[in-house]
Amino acid sequence: MASLSSICRRCYNPFNIQQVTPFARQFSTSPVALARQVKKIPVLSKRAIAAKAKRRALKARRHIYEHEKMPLMDAIAVLRAVEVAKPNSTYEMVIRTAMSRGSAVPKGRINLPREAKPKTEDRILVFAEGRQADEAKRAGAHIVGGIDLADGVINGRHQATTILCTPALIRAITPKLGRILGPRGLMPSERRGTVTDDIAGYIRRLSGTTEWRGDKSGTIRMPIAKMHFPVEDVIKNVRMFVTSVKRVTGNQKDTESTDRKSKSVKPVNAITRILLKSSQAPSIQISDL
Repeated sequence: MASLSSICRRCYNPFNIQQVTPFARQFSTSPVALARQVKKIPVLSKRAIAAKAKRRALKARRHIYEHEKMPLMDAIAVLRAVEVAKPNSTYEMVIRTAMSRGSAVPKGRINLPREAKPKTEDRILVFAEGRQADEAKRAGAHIVGGIDLADGVINGRHQATTILCTPALIRAITPKLGRILGPRGLMPSERRGTVTDDIAGYIRRLSGTTEWRGDKSGTIRMPIAKMHFPVEDVIKNVRMFVTSVKRVTGNQKDTESTDRKSKSVKPVNAITRILLKSSQAPSIQISDL
């Protein structure tokens, strides 16, 4: 910068004028922005997924009667008081589960110590050939045959409540009957035990048992006892039924399947509420089951 001297016109005092020389334009630089890093989603194991679903179901409880729970003994006493004029009324168990989308409808079989209603006879259809077909007929199967029975099942000519199959024929009938029997919960499967070589033994185990089944929302309903039953019999029926549901839904370890070689983890369908009701009384949530 160069300085120039000059005189002020008012006071006649000299002053300096600095001549500013233009600087070169300065460009600012910034560090290169890093590429956006995509966070990897961890792959959870089946056990971790089941635990996460159970925690989510427990947090989702927002029912108006959530804190109005009773022990089983108190709930039985209340229902008996309401139905005092109707000793033939029926206790009904209602178990609600957090069934995830696309999961199988919970179902199972149980032999209660004292049945509330007469047992209905199962109509059994068996896909078997040769010696196994003869054993199935002697054990009491209603319909026995080979692959030719598939067409009768499709058009509705053969009606059955239980369908069994041998391992030799399961691959042959699955393409034809998978989409028809699968949604109805009747398709034979190894997981349920309905694909087996011991057809006669399975039919013998079916005798004297009652089937329970949930609906599409995962709610299970079961008549459990009569009002005139002793309290001890009602408690035995309730506890046995709840245990059966817990085993099927994966909430309790199934001791009968511990000796199997399969190491797959059974998916857990969390139980959200256990209720006891009757025809005249409201549903009571049980706290000690």
